[in-house]
Amino acid sequence: MVTRKGEIVYVIVGNNKDILIPQLDKYRLGRKRLRGLRFLHTHLKGEPLSGDDLTDLALLRLDLIGCIGVDKLGLPSSVFLAHLLPPNQEGKTHELLSPRDIHHINIDFDQFIIELERQITRTEKESQQVISGERAILIGVRDGRKGISAEDSIEELKELARTSSVRVLDTVIQNVHQLNPKYLLGKGKLKELIIKALQLGASLLIFDQELTAAQARSISEIAEIKVLDRTQLILDIFAEHAHTPDGKIQVELAQLKYILPRLKDKSTAFSRLMGGIGGRGPGEQKLETDRRHIRARISYLEKKLGTISKSRRQRRAKRAGSSLPIISIVGYTNAGKSTLLNALTHSHILVENMYFATLDTSSRRLRFPREREAIITDTVGFIRSLPQDLLGAFRSTFEELDDADLLLHVIDVANPCFPEQIEAVKKILYDLDLSHIPILQVFNKIDKISQEMFSIYKKRYQGVFISAGSLDSLKPLIIQLEGMLEDYGCFYPRAGRSGYRRSYI
Repeated sequence: MVTRKGEIVYVIVGNNKDILIPQLDKYRLGRKRLRGLRFLHTHLKGEPLSGDDLTDLALLRLDLIGCIGVDKLGLPSSVFLAHLLPPNQEGKTHELLSPRDIHHINIDFDQFIIELERQITRTEKESQQVISGERAILIGVRDGRKGISAEDSIEELKELARTSSVRVLDTVIQNVHQLNPKYLLGKGKLKELIIKALQLGASLLIFDQELTAAQARSISEIAEIKVLDRTQLILDIFAEHAHTPDGKIQVELAQLKYILPRLKDKSTAFSRLMGGIGGRGPGEQKLETDRRHIRARISYLEKKLGTISKSRRQRRAKRAGSSLPIISIVGYTNAGKSTLLNALTHSHILVENMYFATLDTSSRRLRFPREREAIITDTVGFIRSLPQDLLGAFRSTFEELDDADLLLHVIDVANPCFPEQIEAVKKILYDLDLSHIPILQVFNKIDKISQEMFSIYKKRYQGVFISAGSLDSLKPLIIQLEGMLEDYGCFYPRAGRSGYRRSYI
């Protein structure tokens, strides 16, 4: 390994099969386009650069890679060289130079590397002007188990990325017989993805599955760009959209619980310094200190959340003491819950065509035609594989659903995956012990499907079909709501209500 000043910083001895390149922690990329190192090695049979050589060139972002052939007498012969290319339309990552004799290498390396970096910098800046913000490649790994298809799951991940203002450059779906416990997918395929990310100028790799702490560390050791999984992306979206004090506490609590098992010491130098046999070096002490700080912060936030939950329970008890029935709107994220609440109550709650646009609970009064009223509440949207830490942090918010006399399950019928979304919502309600509450299914966005599909869905599913943007389509829903609340005696004082409940799923 040779620096640009000509200093030899590593001498590596391998065998006839491979060479183990050491960690290049002293020569991190940072904002640099190239690492500032040339890698020169021998090929004992005079063969040209191999696929592994070119992979190392791209992964390590080396200035240049070269192999020196060895003749039968053990003397150096031809030299094979390759270097990286700026992003280009052909998608080429590198260029192989013609072989040349060891004694006739006439490359002015200083001028060559200055010009190469200038081209790479100019090309990347031009692409960044077109594509601002974070740029990501989405990765889905399918192992053949039943569930939502990988293609549909990647589409959902695209929407999550869009909500987080991330530009998706490419999507990759990898079929495997068994998930790799270390890298989730094969190491060779992972290297290909990292090379593609570097070539496209991606700043993020986002995995559709939740990565274990070990997988996240292993992938980060190979990739020198940020690596996120589906859970972390959802947590980031919640952190961005949480506005109320309790919402911010809930999200921070979930993030800290997610980070804690994934925390590791960034410095390998300190971790090698041990304070005697069985002692702890300064690196390990720093890591333990960080963990203690996080645990202390988690404990503090849980206590603070408990205080907020207590005041919320008091408000719930006061509301439950009234004679007004309570309707809670639930459903998959971006199904149109807030739009429906606005339409029913003439409110002006934030509505956007993105996932988790609203996280804060909103309650309004709903007046029925026969001059009777109910409280209708909008809750945070659900999503498939909702992170457990997030579900636990928001449990106090979901507790409000337990006071509901009726759940209004809003379904985006225009989404091709709505049957799977229905099942995902049912599962979350079951996990929250809320499946005993009557549910009325409301199929929204019928204006976005054909008349033929509308007829098929109406025969297949029980519920009310509406378009939240059309007031005329809401009349059957209001009549159905009032009738169901009347059947349960919900318009009378709670002490005299019947305990009989029937599911309308």
